[in-house]
This record gives sequence, structure tokens and C-alpha cells, in this order.
Amino acid sequence: MATNPPTSPAQPFLELRLGGLHLIVQRIPTWLVTLVTTASGTGIAWWTSR
Repeated sequence: MATNPPTSPAQPFLELRLGGLHLIVQRIPTWLVTLVTTASGTGIAWWTSR
């Protein structure tokens, strides 16, 4: 009977430690990426049209 070796947990996307605060982000939500790119595109279009 073959067994699979234990796998290590996936590396977090972002790990932030500030004093007593320890924040771990495993993955970035798709809605957040969409929001940031839309806002950036809108801001750049507004800036260049001035």
C-alpha cells in the first residue's frame, strides 16, 4: 500500500506582522482585484483627459 508524503501548507500570499497584529492573506479576492483595476483605469482616464 503506497502512501503519499505529507504536504506542507501553501505559502500565504501576504503575511503582515506589526507588534501584536498578525494578518495572513491566503488569496486575494477576485472582487478586490476588479475594484482596484476599475478604479485605477478610471483615475488614469480622468487624469489624462484634464
